[in-house]
Amino acid sequence: MTKFKRYLFVLLSLVYLDLIFNLFSYDVYLRSSIFNILFFDLLNAAFICLLTGLFNSKVNKFMLKIIYGILGIWYSFHYIFYKVLLTPFSIVLFRQSDQPLQFGGTIITSVLQNFYMIILFLLPLILLFIFKNKVKFPKLKLKEKLGCVILFILTVGLFIGNIFIQDKGTGSIYNLYYETNNVALNIERLGVMSATYLDLRKTIFGFDEKIEVVNKIDDIEDNELFEYEYNNKDFDFSGGNSNIQKINDYMKTETGTRQNKYTGMFKGKNLIFIVAESFSEIAVSEKYTPTLYKMVHEGFDFENFYTSNNLSTIGGEFQALTGLYADNSILSSWRGGWAYYPYGLGNTFKKLGYNTYAYHDNSAYFQDRNVYLNNQGFSNYKGCYNGLEKLINCNEWPQSDVAMMDKTISDYINSDKPFMTYYMTVSGHFYYSFSENAMSKKHKNEVEDLNYPEQVKAYVATQIELDNALKVLVDKLADANKLDDTVFVLLADHYPYNMTLDNINKISNYQRDSLIEVNSNNLIIYNSKMKPVKVSKVGMSIDVLPTVLNLFGVDYDSRIIMGKDILSTAPGIAIFKNKSWVSDYGTYYASNGSFVAKVENIPNDYVKNMNAIVNNRVAISRMIVQNNYYNYLFNK
Repeated sequence: MTKFKRYLFVLLSLVYLDLIFNLFSYDVYLRSSIFNILFFDLLNAAFICLLTGLFNSKVNKFMLKIIYGILGIWYSFHYIFYKVLLTPFSIVLFRQSDQPLQFGGTIITSVLQNFYMIILFLLPLILLFIFKNKVKFPKLKLKEKLGCVILFILTVGLFIGNIFIQDKGTGSIYNLYYETNNVALNIERLGVMSATYLDLRKTIFGFDEKIEVVNKIDDIEDNELFEYEYNNKDFDFSGGNSNIQKINDYMKTETGTRQNKYTGMFKGKNLIFIVAESFSEIAVSEKYTPTLYKMVHEGFDFENFYTSNNLSTIGGEFQALTGLYADNSILSSWRGGWAYYPYGLGNTFKKLGYNTYAYHDNSAYFQDRNVYLNNQGFSNYKGCYNGLEKLINCNEWPQSDVAMMDKTISDYINSDKPFMTYYMTVSGHFYYSFSENAMSKKHKNEVEDLNYPEQVKAYVATQIELDNALKVLVDKLADANKLDDTVFVLLADHYPYNMTLDNINKISNYQRDSLIEVNSNNLIIYNSKMKPVKVSKVGMSIDVLPTVLNLFGVDYDSRIIMGKDILSTAPGIAIFKNKSWVSDYGTYYASNGSFVAKVENIPNDYVKNMNAIVNNRVAISRMIVQNNYYNYLFNK
């Protein structure tokens, strides 16, 4: 094989792997992405050609087989991980190995279901074995080695030139390499190998995220005669190391959110706060889930709310409990419990004089939930295998939300003080089938008349379990004359991502895409004595905590939480895993940089400013956790 044919063979193999990965993973594939991938593969191919030409033909071919084997496994791993969790893999997740171990059966099933993709990723290696007698990689002569070195240098030049010659705006290759840390978009726009390189570089050497200057976007007009105060405190945003100072500089630019007519509306009332496993609005109906339906439509009815899927359940729980955006880099700190969260639910309501409780009907220790909930202020947290197994059947899968709520409400219903109770449910967990899911099987007869595939019916059955659990709470609180003084807050950790998009759309009342609208969801904030309030503003999971704090009249600083009170006049925004976003003005797709407007009059530079806001809130969320910023700010 000549030097040129050798190079072309390797280059085509590398390009093929990224093309296959992206074509089967994403709905949109840009021409610019193909060129970005090609330029990186050009230099990789030159390096591999040089590396596999240093020894005799037998050794060189063996090295190439090893390289193709590693690449095939690496691409397969990325693909399966994304298919199982719908979250891009990052190097830091190697530290969090217990989730794959806990759901080993899920991984095996996904491997079997996607075995054809693994074959496709291993195809270069397979072809190398099939044509082993025709493919020869002899040792390169000195001139050929020099030629490979020169080719490598030239392709490096082309690669760097491609970075700097393109537009340097949000989502550009320059932006992804030097200004932001966006693993999801890196894989989509640059390819798996380039994204792996960036991930390694930024993980090993750290990364100084760019905080952008933002032109203030006007608040929403509320037609109120009274001008409300801001939910801000008297913090001194100065001092600290360079990272702390960078956060302080950002906080100085923030105005915060105003109080509103709902401020303190629920002051002194009890709170039951629920993060519901895989809850989705597609399962809410007056017939099958009447309690959920009532709470959705007779409380604050949020019409444009999204539960962005970031890092599966642990990411959804993090966003709900902290008001910060989740990404891979926060997991170690969150699970280790070493960062301080002054506005954690348990911490906040204890300071208000409440008794606080927390429960989860799966393992109390999975992903260190016992650690981070204790850090949130729930010192009496109870789950399976640290006390709850004495009250419910922890051996079925998934476990029963009805049993958990029925057996734990006695802990707090007669509390001598107002109570704040947190539940993380599990009954809605996949798989959705009548043979594998105990909750689906339990409610099979109730969904038999639904004209949908089994997966859809089995999913609805799991949500009937959640609905029944809520009814248990409502009935027992009513019997104890505590219902009118109790507020329910319920949001999902993420949508039911194990369901196919086709099945989701079968039960949805409109067609959803796989990136944004699949995350559209209900948020419940309900009290039996309130009048229904429709809220059209866009919101997401990180906005729930500050909304609750304002409703309960908590003295808090709205500038230092990246989520914003949905009931305030601050513009609404929902952020997704590749920094696409939805606002009150329209939808931005980071994959191709397009903006689809909802209204006619869009302010000048609106998309540019919103991209800056998104980048800043994601970056500052990360920096707050990594630098334990709240501890510095509250205890300096």
